[in-house]
Amino acid sequence: MKIELNRVNDAVHFEASGMTSVKVNIDGSPEIGGQGLGARPMELVLMALGSCSSLDLLQILKKQRQEVKDISISVEGERTDKIPAVFTKIHMTFDLKGNIDPAKAEKATELAVKKYCSVHDMLAAGGVEITYSINITEAAELV
Repeated sequence: MKIELNRVNDAVHFEASGMTSVKVNIDGSPEIGGQGLGARPMELVLMALGSCSSLDLLQILKKQRQEVKDISISVEGERTDKIPAVFTKIHMTFDLKGNIDPAKAEKATELAVKKYCSVHDMLAAGGVEITYSINITEAAELV
């Protein structure tokens, strides 16, 4: 796997691309010259954890024949005050909507986060405490 980073301006705005033609804008904090033109690197770490877990979760729920109408994920991280300001705790909240068995959703989330998500394993190996919760809104409640 390989990515490319190209500087976009004379500050700290970069454009990243990977194995596809999709571009991701990355920018630093205002303290180092960032101008709010992209996600910050540590935000991307949280996005990577949330998306990695979610992709796996959706695949597992599909195999379990659960009817997922929608999903949204909130990921919140706590960092140290010293440099490097690494994450110490991360909590993910999965909001699922549809005809979903809560027991199956719990098992699927456990597998998705703790067994199949590579980003989880890298962060956990570094001592980050990662937790999650699940909220399910039944399809009948959506009307």
